[in-house]
Parts: sequence; structure tokens; C-alpha cells
Amino acid sequence: MFCERTDLVRKFVHSDLKFTPSLSIYYLAGRNMKSYPILIFIMFATFCSFSQEKSLDPAITDTFLVYLQSLHLSKTVKIKEIQVHGNEVTRRTILLREMNINEAEIILTDSIPDLISENTLRLRNLSLFNEIDMRIEMVSADEIIWHIHVKERWYIIPEVSVGLADRNFNQWWVEQHHNINRINFVLAAEDKNFRGNLETLTAFAQIGYTQKFLINYMRPYINKAQKSGLGFTASYSTNRQIFYETDSNKQVYAGTYTSPILLRQAEATISYYYRPAYAVRHIFQFGYRDYKVADTVLQLNKNYFADSSTHLRMLEFVYRLEVNHVDNWDYPLHGNKLVLQASSRIGFEGIKFQNLVTLEAGIFRNPSYKWFFTTIFRGRLMLPQQQPYALTEGLGFMANYVRGYEYYVVNGSNYGILRFDLKRELFNHTFNNIPIKYLTAFPLRIYPKIFTDIGAINTLYPAASNSFLSNQLLYAFGVGVDIITAYDLKIRLEFAYNGLNQKGLYLHTSSE
Repeated sequence: MFCERTDLVRKFVHSDLKFTPSLSIYYLAGRNMKSYPILIFIMFATFCSFSQEKSLDPAITDTFLVYLQSLHLSKTVKIKEIQVHGNEVTRRTILLREMNINEAEIILTDSIPDLISENTLRLRNLSLFNEIDMRIEMVSADEIIWHIHVKERWYIIPEVSVGLADRNFNQWWVEQHHNINRINFVLAAEDKNFRGNLETLTAFAQIGYTQKFLINYMRPYINKAQKSGLGFTASYSTNRQIFYETDSNKQVYAGTYTSPILLRQAEATISYYYRPAYAVRHIFQFGYRDYKVADTVLQLNKNYFADSSTHLRMLEFVYRLEVNHVDNWDYPLHGNKLVLQASSRIGFEGIKFQNLVTLEAGIFRNPSYKWFFTTIFRGRLMLPQQQPYALTEGLGFMANYVRGYEYYVVNGSNYGILRFDLKRELFNHTFNNIPIKYLTAFPLRIYPKIFTDIGAINTLYPAASNSFLSNQLLYAFGVGVDIITAYDLKIRLEFAYNGLNQKGLYLHTSSE
């Protein structure tokens, strides 16, 4: 029979992901840049002042241990069986691959609370389930059955969505005057758990600012050991308007929304994945890229591609190492993360040779109950440093920007960014019993925060593009709030003050 008081088990399982609401919001912002060093000092001192990390309410842990003792289990117990319930699509082996316990394994009874918490987080990182509930069933004094109850997400997602062609929401809203012509409309079909094997199968067509067609397939495991996987991607896109150079750290555009096509891009890649451990993954990728621009672009910028060519064709070899020892892969609050990528590009036309090494390292700490401190570094090395304009995207693209400089781009070769966040959990609640099959629970978490960023980028010839942000320290600080909800949706609202004595409110829909 199931253990009595399973509500206590469930309470413990979710305690690692759910905290008591608070009405306090802490923030710090200076009126001028003289307060910037003070902000760094305060954030650093706050982090160092905590001597012990606390992620769970000790009372819950102690209560659960007392409950286990009341069952009169032995000091060690054998996991007779692991049973999975509710996995209508997902194969059982996919779940067991993520867990750090096995059938017939002998474990310490006192370790059961930690194992429940850790394995719940591991399954949550699959992004396959809306709810996860683990329970134990006592068979005898020295044997248990481990039960896993899940409620699956909606895996096959027909998507009709809109996206912005610009680098971020603020650039589109302010500088491009929220022009509807700069919106992309996407019609996609994606299965995030194809055949229940955690395979991803995607096909989408995009119209609007960029016309694009893409197909992608990824199978994480192709052998019984569940360590090797394969994937491929192919895409084709066209643009009638593109930016062809940078002037005063702003993108300069050629073409109109009704011009003839100025840029065509065709890409194909094949990837091999090797995952020897839960938190470690190696990716080996081989790709071919073929880009072609109209003569108009070359007349405006002869260095858009190398050798004044209108065509760029190259092979790309990529190695990527991911080490992800964090609690939540989508929005980490505790642990360490490392992503190292090395790329070599060999050109047939429009590029000679390019080596790139990028690094992302994150340290996430929970120094005190409800308090979280984050340090993230992103950097890149490029050799040789002199490259055609199209291959010199630096700060201001993707996640590589100093907060507070969202309106600017800085082209160059080598760069580094360092981010600090101190956040306090304000609200964490899951609204249950929602009468929607694939959204039975709606989680909502809110984290007010203070932050500061510093960064720099090396540009060989900054005067050529009138860059006033190259080869110098960029810095900013501010306050903000992170909102995390269902299906890993994230909203970041940040008010930042930068080194140019400019301030602004910025909206993002991704993690730091």
C-alpha cells in the first residue's frame, strides 16, 4: 500500500520549487554614475556576507525525516521497482535516463528526501511535464517501490506566432516606430517529444520582414546506452532589406520592404551529440553556409564579404561543451554552468578563414532563504581579427549586450561581458486544477532584482564606423523584475542607467 500521509511527501517534493510569498521589494539605483562603484561593492559584500547556502525550509526536511523514521524502515532500503504513471507519450526509459537512482539500488533511508527533490528537478529540466509527483511505497522494512506520477505537456504544437525582426523590443518600438513591416509571421508545426523519445521534429514557414523555411530533427539517443544522438537542420531565407554597415554604433539599412531581394541565405548542418553524464553534453557539428547579396549591397560596402564578393560560401566545424550543474536549466537559481564553443570556418568565396572561441560561465547562488545571486560571464576570441563586415557582429546581438545599451551595436572581434544580479523572491505559487488538459497547473514566480553589467569589445578600426563605444569599458546598473510562468515563458522588465548618462526601461523575453 502507499505510505500514509503522502500529502507530506508531496509538500516536500514541491518545497524546493516553491517559497512563501513576501511583500518586500528591495532595490538600489543611483542618480548618477558616481554610485556605480558603490553598487558593485554592496552587491559583492551582500554575496560574501552569507556563509551558508539555504535552498530548502529545514522544518520541512526535518518533518519528512521524522515521518520516515515512523515507518520503521531500516537504515538502508532497496529500491525494488520504479514505476512511472501518467506517461501516455513519453517512454519510461527517457525518465529513468535522467534520474540518479536505479532499480535494485540500495540507498540510505535518510537520503530519500534529497533524492526526491533532486530527481524532481531533473525531470522538470526535460520540459516535458506540467506536474511531477514522487511517492514511495513501503514493501517491507528494507524494500520500497518508487512511484513517479507525471502530467504531460502538449508536445505537438501547431504554432501561429509573430516575432520581431529587430534585435530587441525597444529597438523596434522606439527606433523603428513599431513598424508592422518589421514583424515576422510564423506558421510552424513542432513535436517536442516525437514518438515519446524526446526527439524534436520541427518544420516552419515564415513570412514578413524575413521569408524563411526551416526543417529540423534531433534525436538525443540512438543507442541502448542512451549517450549518443544525431540531428540535422536545413533552412533557406531571403530579405529585401538588410543592414550593410554600422555608423556611430547604429545599423545602417539598404533596401525597402518592397525592394528586390538583397540577401539570400542557405544553410545545412548535421550534429552528433554525446552525453556521458546527466549534466555534461558534447556536440560536434559540421555545416555548410551559402550567402549571396545583390550588387547594391556591394556598392554601399565593398567589405561586406571578403574580396568585394557578392557571394559567401564556407564550411563550418563546431565543437561545443555544455556542463550544466544548475537546478533549473531554463531559469537557474542555484549551481554552476559552463558553455564552451570552438568554431573553424573555411571559405571558398567571400571569406578566407576564421576561428572563433566563445565562453559562457554562470555562477548561481542561493545564499539565504529567498535570496539569489547570479554572476554570468560571456566572451569571445576571434582569429584573425580582420574579417569582412558580415562576420564581425559583436555586442548588441542575441544575448551578447551590456544592459542599458540595447539601442546600440558595436562591431568587433574580441569581447567580454560580466553581469551581476541580486534578486529576492517576491511571489511563487502554482494555480492548480485548471480545466485544460495540457495546462492543468499555472506556475507564477516573480523576482525583483538589482543588477550591474560591465563589458568591452576590441575593434581594429573604430574610426571607420565612427564608433564611440569600441575599445573602452561599458557599464550600467539598474533595477528590474523577472516573471517566470508556464511553458518556460520568461519576461524581464529592467530599468537601466548606462555609462553615457542615459536611462531607459527595457523589455526582454529571455533569461540573462
